Amino acid sequence: MTNLPKLNNIVIDELLLQALKEDVSVEDISTNSIIKEGTIGEVTLYAKEKGVIAGLYVFERIFHLLDLKTKVEKFAVDGDEVSAGEKVAIVKGDVRILLTGERVALNYLQRMSGVATYTAEMVKALDDSKVKIVDTRKTTPNMRVFEKYATRVGGGYNHRFNLSDGVLLKDNHIAAAGSIKKAVESAREYTSFIRKIEVEVENIEMVKEALEAKADIIMLDNMGIDEVAKAVSLINKEAEIECSGNITLENIGNYRNLGLDYISTGAPTHSYKVLDLSMKNLKVLK
Repeated sequence: MTNLPKLNNIVIDELLLQALKEDVSVEDISTNSIIKEGTIGEVTLYAKEKGVIAGLYVFERIFHLLDLKTKVEKFAVDGDEVSAGEKVAIVKGDVRILLTGERVALNYLQRMSGVATYTAEMVKALDDSKVKIVDTRKTTPNMRVFEKYATRVGGGYNHRFNLSDGVLLKDNHIAAAGSIKKAVESAREYTSFIRKIEVEVENIEMVKEALEAKADIIMLDNMGIDEVAKAVSLINKEAEIECSGNITLENIGNYRNLGLDYISTGAPTHSYKVLDLSMKNLKVLK
């Protein structure tokens, strides 16, 4: 799959090492008690159900952090749809490393593939090429970089990675400022001119206020379909339009062809099902 962001080792290695330390602590006592040091083998990674693969680099990186000599032969790339029984990769190296890294490597790959699969299903269900499905900050703690990458693999796009990424004035910001106008004015005075200002609105009157304040992006939050259509007509391309609020795989088709620019949803990163993958048929080579 093209145009995917590259996962930066500077960012991910610390997180991966934390996961390994959580699982290994001192040693893998089960493996070390029966496998002699230096024993070489290979094990096959299989898909046990249909889905979209995401996170193969992370899967491989886990084994490389344990031993750089580990070899991973991949038969798929991120974004490929795999079927039950399909061989995805073969991992070769020190058997102790293969067994010690197995669970952590699978944990990342299964979860990232689950996010990618759910996202791909939402893109298909929406069936509107003019609208970008974007993620939210409703991610698993310490998994955001992986889950947002997986969203991209599934055909979605990224919203803010963190609170420094952009100005998004939500209901509590507006309440604290006193009005949408005051909130937008304060934000424009405080932030760089290169940053867009997005305002969350909940009804048509708030849409009118956001337009008067010249918000760059207007987020229609938890509004009914008829009200969304009315808001889109009112905005009339004077601002970009994002729609959000309990949008899932089951109802996203209702938002097709409404004239939206973005649909933001936390569902792919909090309601996905892990993709069933397994490492099987370990063979000792020497």
